[in-house]
Formats: sequence, structure tokens, C-alpha cells
Amino acid sequence: MFVSENLGVNSAGNLTIGGVDTVELAKEYGTPLYVMDEQLIRKTLRRFHDSMKKYYDGKGEVHYASKAFSCMEMCRVVASEGDGLDAVSIGELYTAYKAGFPMDKVGFHGNNKTDEELSFALKVGVGHIIVDNISELHRLEAIAAEMNVKPDIMFRIKPGIDAHTHDFVKTGQIDSKFGFALETGEAFEAVKEAVNCKNVNLSGLHCHIGSQIFDIAPFEEAAKVMLGFIAKIKNELGFEIKGLNLGGGFGIKYLEEHDPAPFEVYLERVSSVVKAECARLNIELPKMFIEPGRSIAAPAGITLYTVGARKEIPNIRTYISVDGGMADSPRYILYGSEYEAIVANKANDDRTEKVTIAGKCCESGDLIGENMPLQHAESGDIIAVCATGAYNYSMSSNYNRLQKPAVVFVNEGKSRIAVKRETLDDIIRNDI
Repeated sequence: MFVSENLGVNSAGNLTIGGVDTVELAKEYGTPLYVMDEQLIRKTLRRFHDSMKKYYDGKGEVHYASKAFSCMEMCRVVASEGDGLDAVSIGELYTAYKAGFPMDKVGFHGNNKTDEELSFALKVGVGHIIVDNISELHRLEAIAAEMNVKPDIMFRIKPGIDAHTHDFVKTGQIDSKFGFALETGEAFEAVKEAVNCKNVNLSGLHCHIGSQIFDIAPFEEAAKVMLGFIAKIKNELGFEIKGLNLGGGFGIKYLEEHDPAPFEVYLERVSSVVKAECARLNIELPKMFIEPGRSIAAPAGITLYTVGARKEIPNIRTYISVDGGMADSPRYILYGSEYEAIVANKANDDRTEKVTIAGKCCESGDLIGENMPLQHAESGDIIAVCATGAYNYSMSSNYNRLQKPAVVFVNEGKSRIAVKRETLDDIIRNDI
């Protein structure tokens, strides 16, 4: 009935998430409101790490990509499941650190890390730093020498794979701001230099080919390319790469017609390719890392809004305006991303209309979506937009000086605040 398995309808005809009435959540916490289902987050994490144990003999780690949704409570949940974390900024590192996350299970990403960020990563003892370019290697070597530490590093490699996704979220091709290119010899020259560095330890290679990918074949091809490069390093430099990070980007179900492969199938197929290629190339089976983010956070989350105006333009469209918009849900204006929406207090009703859900920002393009099937919506109704747990809160802004919504976690029939709603004083907090 719904795109996410954690959604249902109760006896009052109201939408539920994790068994909790969304209409009551809207009354208690106000709207807009981000709601995250803790049990679905945990279930999905377990599916990933259980599959790693089953298909890759447990020789791997799942690192949640915190850029999808980062707050201290999310870090605590991931840590309690025994998984690692992928951070891409000093802010994400600091969030994990303050949440008590085991920093030796954190990988630090970024295409333009500052000296401040690199120093902080070394200070808190991250497990490894994914080096993106040669100048970063040089700066990290110098900073590590000054701090008298020797961090593990990986190199981010562009494997040249077409991921069949939106141009803005493709990252594995040669024309990308991320990583070292294989085709030009840049990556191999960087490895030669790193092998001779005194203050960093090259422990692995990393690749990430894009986001919201449904086809498993590009992941298999990326694994083959990366293992071929590992074999080249061994054969020509006599250096054995111990770790292989294959990134994330696994597609999820935003709409009923989306049909992503189960995570277990991905891990079974990719693990099989890695094992076969290692045997063929006569290289050691590397420790495998994966970095799911969207696939963990997105299905677990919804966003609740209150309907304000209903505007019918005959023979054109019907606008349903809500009390949020691009400031808290930016993916439609950025990527044209589509969602499923439900009138939460009429969840048992048929979706008889196709409407445009509009935000309240002073932009014509401030839309949640167009031609969205929806129950008849009037002022005061509560609308739930599904599968918004990733890249909504994390990309939210104060455009038009709007306050960022609260984040609520639901678990076993109860709710709790994870991030407080911003106040008006928060909006002017840094003004002078």
C-alpha cells in the first residue's frame, strides 16, 4: 500500500509510522516535522552487516554515510549496532565525537578537506582518511609529522563507471571533482608516492560511483576495476592493498514503480565477484567496506506538514500549499526527485486527485512535487511525504529565515525529540 514497510493505518484512519499515529505526532510536536523510525533504521543496518557476514565471511564493515542524515542520536543508534560511520566534514566528525561514537570506526571523506579538518580528524583518532587528491596527501603528510601520528589512509579512485543516475549524483566517471583518475595514470603515481611516505599508511582504496542506483551490474564492474588496480599495484610495486571500500549509492523505493534489488542480493553478487577476481588475479581478499546512507535513512523517515491554502486553477492544476517547502525538502528543486504523499488524517481514502504540493518560500519553484496522487486535501489536513529520511534534514536551510523543523524518533510506540525545533532566537543567534 505504501512505499515504506513501516507505514500503516490505524483504527482512526490515520497514517502511522512504526505504529505511532502521525496526526498525534503533528499535534504534539507541530509541523513541519521530521519523523524517523528507529526500528527500521536498526533493521536495515542489520540486513547490511548480516549480509556481509553471510556472503563475505564477515571480513568487512558497514559504515553508515552520515551525510544522508546526521545528528547525535543517529550516531548513537549506529554505534549501538556495532557499525562504522562515514563523515565528510568537521561538523559530521564533531557530531559523532560528541555523541561518543568510536572514532576508530570512522572514515573521513571530502574533496577539499581543510588543514583544520585534517588536524581535527587526527586529534580524535579517525580510523582512516580517504585522501582525494595529491595536494591533500602532501598536506596530510606534513600535519601528521607535526602531530607525531601515522594515520591509515585510502585513496579515492574514479573507476570510470557509468552509474545510470542523475548527472548531479554521478561520481565515478573521469570528469568528476572527486578522486584520482585511473585512465591518466594519476592514481598509480599517487600510490607510488604514498607507498614511500613516512607519516601515512596506505591501507586501502575507495570508490563511489553515484547515488540512487538500481542496477547491480555497475557495482560489480567497479569492483572488477578496483581489484585490477590492486593487482597492478602488487605486481609492479610489490605493495599489498589491504582494504577495498566500494562506497554506497544503493537505490531505494521512493515511488510504487521503483524496484530496487534487495540489499542481500547486492552483497551476494558483489562478494562473489570480489572473491572470484581475487582468485583470478592472485591477490589477497581485501577487507571490504560499504557506505550505505540513503538506503538506511530514507525509508525510515517521513516529513509531516499542515495544509494551508488550496488553490484550484481550472484546466491548469491544483496547488496544495503546506507550511514547509524547499528549505526543509530541497531534493525536488535540486534534482526533480519524486515522492509519495499521503493525507495522514485521511489515509484510508482513495487518492482521487493529482496535485502540486507547494511550499511557502518566496520562489515559484518551491515545490514538494507535481502531479502527485493525493486524497482530497483541505486547510488543516496533515500531509505526510514518505521516504524523506535522507538528504532533507541534512540539506535543510534557513532560506527566507524559516526555522528548521524538529526531528522526532519513534520506537516501540513511543516518540522522543532528537533535534529541537529552531526558535526565532536561533535564527538571529549569530547576528551582530
